Amino acid sequence: MAKAHITGLKKYTLPRKTAESHDKDSDLSMRTLSTPSPALICPPNLPGFQNGRGSSTSSSSITGETVAMVHSPPPTRLTHPLIRLASRPQKEQASIERLPDHAMVQVFSFLPTNQLCRCARVCRRWYNLAWDPRLWRTIRLTGETINVDRALKVLTRRLCQDTPNVCLMLETVSVSGCRRLTDRGLYTIAQCCPELRRLEVSGCYNISNEAVFDVVSLCPNLEHLDVSGCSKVTCISLTREASIKLSPLHGKQISIRYLDMTDCFVLEDEGLHTIAAHCTQLTHLYLRRCVRLTDEGLRYLMIYCASIKELSVSDCRFVSDFGLREIAKLESRLRYLSIAHCGRVTDVGIRYVAKYCGKLRYLNARGCEGITDHGLEYLAKNCAKLKSLDIGKCPLVSDTGLECLALNCFNLKRLSLKSCESITGQGLQIVAANCFDLQMLNVQDCEVSVEALRFVKRHCKRCVIEHTNPAFF
Repeated sequence: MAKAHITGLKKYTLPRKTAESHDKDSDLSMRTLSTPSPALICPPNLPGFQNGRGSSTSSSSITGETVAMVHSPPPTRLTHPLIRLASRPQKEQASIERLPDHAMVQVFSFLPTNQLCRCARVCRRWYNLAWDPRLWRTIRLTGETINVDRALKVLTRRLCQDTPNVCLMLETVSVSGCRRLTDRGLYTIAQCCPELRRLEVSGCYNISNEAVFDVVSLCPNLEHLDVSGCSKVTCISLTREASIKLSPLHGKQISIRYLDMTDCFVLEDEGLHTIAAHCTQLTHLYLRRCVRLTDEGLRYLMIYCASIKELSVSDCRFVSDFGLREIAKLESRLRYLSIAHCGRVTDVGIRYVAKYCGKLRYLNARGCEGITDHGLEYLAKNCAKLKSLDIGKCPLVSDTGLECLALNCFNLKRLSLKSCESITGQGLQIVAANCFDLQMLNVQDCEVSVEALRFVKRHCKRCVIEHTNPAFF
């Protein structure tokens, strides 16, 4: 009986496709574009990509670098009844396959871009779900060897299938650490993603001013820009063409609110002047280690950007008390200020900030050796809502300043006194007795007793103490 069945199966031939069914399949292949392979955004030495061959039928040579490959949608399985009879018994349906489409989309939403591309190659259902527009509001790529320029080109081309040449759903692109990103990749983003709101290219040192200008000119809704570590970027401005096309009233305005230019070493006062004139809506600005900036650059900044809430000029060694006098013009709008290692700052600058910026919540003045108990006292009395303070490596601050701080700033949650040589256990006890909400205390390299540390632990039960005293644990 089994032998006869097998013989009959061999003689059976599948019927030819009718013209109508052939047209339907052809139409489907035209409407469903190809899927970027995971090899597009994964190193070739990962499992499943050995010797340059993946699990799909497509092939591409991979020699030491990540390249772009494009694969067609997974084929549907043949389900003819005779073939089912001759096949092995089907396994139970995987539990994940029982989930409805909306639940699968929710699961996929937690996956990074490369894993989402992998899922799109499993089966036709997963392919359709993985390219749900709701999942492609963000593209995140990481890796030093990835050919990110080509990856962005292939991904944006796939996302533009319903709106040719324009990707309307994409709002965030994060390619931080992708060192092979060049201006070409940014040009792709600028031309295809007009609704972009967030761009992170931290550590991509091959991009230049011209590419950044194109992005901010063609993406009018861009609000968050991180170019930290991009040493070639010295300015943020519109292209000349964009300035001419737009009206004189709005032609010089960029909607960026968050700008991180940390480690942009070549940024100078004139570049900051241009940034301030074009980005008047800035609320968060980080200029850490922009070592060429001076007080003059801060003066330009305060003329145009009166809405800044958070500002960092840490390690800008030319910033002095005159710069802090300019910063104080932000008045009650300023909530976060970092002037760490600005060696020219003294009590005079602190008094300017404390007098006019009464709603300051965070101050990092680590390494400002010119600050004394007098400056700390003035700060405590005028900024009573201070929640975080770092005055590490300020050798002139003693228990007297701590006492004034503790008696005025009851909401203090984080306090760093690292390497403050004049601090003793008595000052810590006063702080602990008044600041019950203290959550972090750094007293590394301070001469404080074990009893004082235990006193802090008893009164501030949620406080994490960072110390270098081996007797306290």
